[in-house]
Amino acid sequence: MQYLLDTNTCIFYLRGKLDLDRIINQKGRENCFISEITVFELRYGAENSDNPAKSHKAVDHFVNGLSIIPIFGSIKRYAKEKVRLKKLGKPMHDEFDLLIGVTSIEHKLILVTDNRKDFERLDGVKIENWFSREQKK
Repeated sequence: MQYLLDTNTCIFYLRGKLDLDRIINQKGRENCFISEITVFELRYGAENSDNPAKSHKAVDHFVNGLSIIPIFGSIKRYAKEKVRLKKLGKPMHDEFDLLIGVTSIEHKLILVTDNRKDFERLDGVKIENWFSREQKK
């Protein structure tokens, strides 16, 4: 199986809330991808952080060795899905999420996200969540 890591999964890792290195090693680094949109979002977050230099270095370390998928090959699917959702009255308001979601569909990758609610309305998306919150008693 092959996976596209959503931005929130990457952020959990960068914040030390997910042992993504271990999971990626189990799944196989060659089976884990990120969208160039995720790189845009991670760079924005790094630049907007309290310590941009340190945060950019962490992003550099994280993306090193991961395959980055361009969005160009998903443009037609993006347009079709955006229109389909609009006609259903259920548009996705986050353009970046829509681009990441259709990229996972177009490339037949399982989307790894903690944001099932927004992505599950995409036609043909397969989702896994590698982040689990501790259950409160």
